[in-house]
Amino acid sequence: MHNDPIYLLEPVFHWLDGLIHEDGDYLYMALVYVSLPLIAWILSGGLRRRQAGQQHVVAMYASGGPA
Repeated sequence: MHNDPIYLLEPVFHWLDGLIHEDGDYLYMALVYVSLPLIAWILSGGLRRRQAGQQHVVAMYASGGPA
């Protein structure tokens, strides 16, 4: 009996090869549609950690004197 990971994972590799061979175009389209919202979420700051109890303060300064 072989305990080498290559031999243990061989059925998984055959299954993945068959899946890609049969439905590769559908997998590609699914990954494209999943990646677009994921990229938008990352660019909008979805990966930044938020501090617990930290509040965001927005300050506006209006320069100029009386008209």
